[in-house]
Amino acid sequence: MNIDIRQEAPGDASAIAALTEAAFASAAHASGTEHRIVDALRAASALTVSLVAVEAGVLVGHVAVSPVTVSDGASDWYGLGPISVAPPRQGQGIGSALMNHALAELRRLGAAGCVVLGEPGYYSRFGFRQEPALVLPDVPPEYFQAIRFRGPLPAGDVAYHQAFVSAS
Repeated sequence: MNIDIRQEAPGDASAIAALTEAAFASAAHASGTEHRIVDALRAASALTVSLVAVEAGVLVGHVAVSPVTVSDGASDWYGLGPISVAPPRQGQGIGSALMNHALAELRRLGAAGCVVLGEPGYYSRFGFRQEPALVLPDVPPEYFQAIRFRGPLPAGDVAYHQAFVSAS
């Protein structure tokens, strides 16, 4: 696998949207708005990390990271997602590479931690775990996980960027 992972470039937006829409088209818990969420985050200048995986000039993966708020006032916390891999390329390590690069970038930026909503078995491989003190309202707690990089673990309700609501 000869994949290059790089920062999103200005001309990548439409390819990211198409890839994200395709990646979530048959996902069990998808809302169908994931591609619009990425566009709305970009429009709000809220894509803290936006990485693409490129193979032979073709975009085959993308990961978005944006700020979240915690009701206890904790700062420097982020939410990972959506993360997308082209359907024919899923299960080949591209998503894992994107995850590792995104988490490394958050650490480089001095983030305190990151949350993710998704399959516990997948995300626990990267150090995420369910933290009872952090709650995403109306979501089964086992699917909401966090990884702390520095400082104390916050406690409270977590809210993703408004783009997650307005794009729905």
